[in-house]
Amino acid sequence: MKKYIVALFALFCLPAYATTVVATVNGRTITDDDITARVKLMSYQGKVSTDNRRVALQNMIDDVVKMNYASNFGINPTDKDIDNELKHMGLPALTENEKNIARDAVRANVAWQIVVARTVLPMVDINDTDIANEKAELARERGLPIEMTMVRLIDIPQSIYEKLTTPKNCDDAIKMAENFGGAPQKFTAIQYELSPDVRNVIADLPILTWSKPVNSSVFLVCNTKKTKEYGNLDKFIKQNAEYKQAMTMAEQQLKQLRRRAVVVIKDNRYKL
Repeated sequence: MKKYIVALFALFCLPAYATTVVATVNGRTITDDDITARVKLMSYQGKVSTDNRRVALQNMIDDVVKMNYASNFGINPTDKDIDNELKHMGLPALTENEKNIARDAVRANVAWQIVVARTVLPMVDINDTDIANEKAELARERGLPIEMTMVRLIDIPQSIYEKLTTPKNCDDAIKMAENFGGAPQKFTAIQYELSPDVRNVIADLPILTWSKPVNSSVFLVCNTKKTKEYGNLDKFIKQNAEYKQAMTMAEQQLKQLRRRAVVVIKDNRYKL
């Protein structure tokens, strides 16, 4: 009888879920307590999901997969690298297990970045079309450091819009608009200073071409001028295009590595 009482007492003294193995990845165990710590880390990073625990488990599976693959190249970030990354994250006080989970997450992320830089990035092939597309996207989303002189017609009827022709220059565009009874506005601004709705209209608009009516307004770009900030833009855009393509290729590679991994889900709540 005493034996049963001792066993029962020991059972109730165990922390809830602490030793509950949720999954194994290539033989490495992930417990419910580990997932709780990873969810907490995600919240500190501002990563909130409607299904936090499943997302946390998938992230931890990916961490193991990434580290296993990185080991093939002898990649294992040093403790100093990890400590520096954690310091930059500015995390609050963590329990010992939370620290270990955070270190594992950061180590896998750093290792994967090195893998991508060594194995994926050299395979990236960026052409002029990729750069042009990236530049157009940047122009629409944030705007380029380009000074633009434009003409804007407000509250223009469709019947008048259909009569607009290609002007010779900005002054000709203004005169044309005035002849149709309009009140054109001429202004100069840096593209990234324009509101998003205006950027979306003029981003891919050829010079001296009337835009289609947007909210009863029509735009025409008279001329453009590169500012001093534009100097390193092409280099930045190329690097950004290379990074995006590399990340897409890396995600495809990670999917293949996940399929090869031996993942055993032991808790039905976490079936993926």
